[in-house]
Amino acid sequence: MPDIFKIREPKIIAVANQKGGVGKTTTTINLGAALAEQGRKALLIDLDPQGNASTGLGLAAEDRDITTYDFLLGDVTAQEAIQNTNVQDLHIVPATTDLSSADIELISNEKRSFLLHDALRDPALDSYEFDYILIDCPPSLNILTVNAMVAAHSVVVPLQSEFFALEGLSQLMLSLREVREAANPNLRIEGIVLTMYDRRNNLSQQVEDDARDNLGDLVFETIIPRNVRLSEAPSYAMPVLTYDPTSQGSKAYRALAQEIIARET
Repeated sequence: MPDIFKIREPKIIAVANQKGGVGKTTTTINLGAALAEQGRKALLIDLDPQGNASTGLGLAAEDRDITTYDFLLGDVTAQEAIQNTNVQDLHIVPATTDLSSADIELISNEKRSFLLHDALRDPALDSYEFDYILIDCPPSLNILTVNAMVAAHSVVVPLQSEFFALEGLSQLMLSLREVREAANPNLRIEGIVLTMYDRRNNLSQQVEDDARDNLGDLVFETIIPRNVRLSEAPSYAMPVLTYDPTSQGSKAYRALAQEIIARET
């Protein structure tokens, strides 16, 4: 008989693509904000040494004394690592450039690929009652991205609507398969989301057609458009849903969040 008093585990989603400039951090920030807006409590793990997700959610560099690196190594408690953001019900473990040395510093750690997995399953997290944990991965397939894939239930892949976009997926798919075989057999692709889509551009339409022909239902129905307000929002240290709630970018990320919520069991 199931234990009705057992706390439901949060769904852990890694947002990953080894290419930079595809809208990965933008997607992580705004998907988190959209989930929070729709009544889900979310935690964002900034796993990118650039720390753009932290900056985009209003955390200044001087407010990041405790970072994802400390959290990975188990040097701090969840309560010490998790910070509030300027979005209600969206929290963050921020990043700094400390993460950039992770590949070298963790090489001798036998559990180096499972550090984030273990940190996110600390019972201390239960009290927060998170519905979702989103991991903003670095734009490379390094030990940090492997940690994210080992820790996650699924992966969201932002795919820029540009020439050769699909070809760049092959290495990521290979890495996903290797992680499944070695460490996380239940890891799956949550979906591929087309980003920076310009409906006036025939190339965007062609990329969409190719993606849907080749990847089928793995491609989200929602498409993230090129949108000025979406580009402006990070410079004001806020998600586009806060910066301009009625913009096309805000509407798109709400729709993406709804697609993900609809898959809840």
